Amino acid sequence: MAVRWTSLVLLAALVVTPLAQIMMRGVFNVPMAGAEELAKYFLICLTFVAASYVSAEGGQIRMEEFQVLLPQRPRWILQMVIETCAAAFFAVLLVASLITVSRNLNSVTPVLEIPFWLFFAPLVLGSFLLLVEALILLAHTWRKRRPEEKHTVLT
Repeated sequence: MAVRWTSLVLLAALVVTPLAQIMMRGVFNVPMAGAEELAKYFLICLTFVAASYVSAEGGQIRMEEFQVLLPQRPRWILQMVIETCAAAFFAVLLVASLITVSRNLNSVTPVLEIPFWLFFAPLVLGSFLLLVEALILLAHTWRKRRPEEKHTVLT
């Protein structure tokens, strides 16, 4: 729930920042320095923080229409493979992001001079949350010993 509300706040910030820039420049003729960089930061935050919420809610592309065509046992195996690959990918992403941040601790962004570790903190947090979500899904599928019943409704 906290991830959802954080994502909504980040989305609002992403919308308000360019709007404030337009208002400052168009109405008051005073440009807002660093608005583009700040909007980019909010976009990065929103993308990586909200990704785990999207995954938890089943919003990722899963190709369920094709999975439902498989018999139960092969479908369970396929889901286990998919969830194992997802966990491995997010673990690699987490390690790579930690290495990148640790190697650039003294760097800052060009305009607002945001510390590099803070600028990439959403990547670290997001990949960690995605790894946790992938491991939870993997454990859930493993414990059930049968495939997740999914019914996609197209409207």
